[in-house]
Amino acid sequence: MMSNEKIFSVLRAPRVSEKTARLQEVSNQYVFEVSNEATKAEVKAAVEKLFDVKVEGVNVVNVKGKNKSFRNRAGSRGSWRKAYVRLADGQAIDVTAKA
Repeated sequence: MMSNEKIFSVLRAPRVSEKTARLQEVSNQYVFEVSNEATKAEVKAAVEKLFDVKVEGVNVVNVKGKNKSFRNRAGSRGSWRKAYVRLADGQAIDVTAKA
């Protein structure tokens, strides 16, 4: 069983955008920002325990930080990791609710 500290260290935040909203409607997938060390199994366990839903699949993607310049100084945004979580039919997560 996962402890609450472990859950919140694995799941950082839900990602809400037009693309993720479309994924929710079309394929019942939700997108979360997760820790860089998180595995698919950890993400699945954390989502199931936190939201009390049945997870069918998890896909994890490493997002490379973009190179940006600020006042003529080169810098880069941090790289991060996101997880696409597909839920069983008939189940949903309200990601817009304030916790």
